[in-house]
Amino acid sequence: MRAVGFGTKMKRLWHEGKERSAMSRELKTENVTREVSIPAVGMQLGGTLVLPHDASGLILFAHGSGSGRFSPRNQSVARSLQRAGLATLLIDLLGEGEASDLRKVFDIELLADRLQSAAILLGRDPATRGLRLGFFGASTGAAAALVAAARCPELVGAVVSRGGRPDLASGDLPDVTAPTLLIVGGLDQEVLELNRQAFALLRCPREMVVIPGATHLFPEPGALEEVARLAEQWFLRHLPPDSRPRRDSASATGDRVPRSDMDDLC
Repeated sequence: MRAVGFGTKMKRLWHEGKERSAMSRELKTENVTREVSIPAVGMQLGGTLVLPHDASGLILFAHGSGSGRFSPRNQSVARSLQRAGLATLLIDLLGEGEASDLRKVFDIELLADRLQSAAILLGRDPATRGLRLGFFGASTGAAAALVAAARCPELVGAVVSRGGRPDLASGDLPDVTAPTLLIVGGLDQEVLELNRQAFALLRCPREMVVIPGATHLFPEPGALEEVARLAEQWFLRHLPPDSRPRRDSASATGDRVPRSDMDDLC
């Protein structure tokens, strides 16, 4: 057996301690991912919740038409927000069979109703109820996010729209109080004009950013990364620690929150 001197032993212990500390930091910084279920009338809507260690806020994603929680664009933005310390929840706003029904795809009331249900249920979950909430909406999902933000202002502290259709929420836009960022591609001309019109109707703190050379889905090199950067800055700026939305006032039942009950909560 080879003898180990005191200095060598201390050096070995120091390295072992350093490795344990690094492993501990890695465990603490590792995201926690779990699947969630959002009750809706006659169905359960799936969702994926990602919680970074010491998350400073929670962003609820509302996808657009023809998409869902597995949208590669929303998932890319979500990963960027997670690296910034923001939890994310991507949900399916439509159930199986509904995504092919254009009446439901463009039923903004239905989408907003389900978004509000998800937000209220997050307020009951011990892992998320203390986190400040923001909405990130794309296309029709942006309209649903703005309607939900207008009707339940205490639920949400900030809204970001990516290539959104805020014009579909035009009747509710003057009632939105959450700071709202509209991000539009410079080559997405029709949607750009619709966003300009919607921007004029908003009365909340607001900003519109046009990304030059980008089209509707932001597939151009660097375009989606710029969307993520802008969204991150907006949420971190407008979800300060002293403005926690009150989302835990709903009753603790497991059923979908009825519309009349939502009106009482909002």
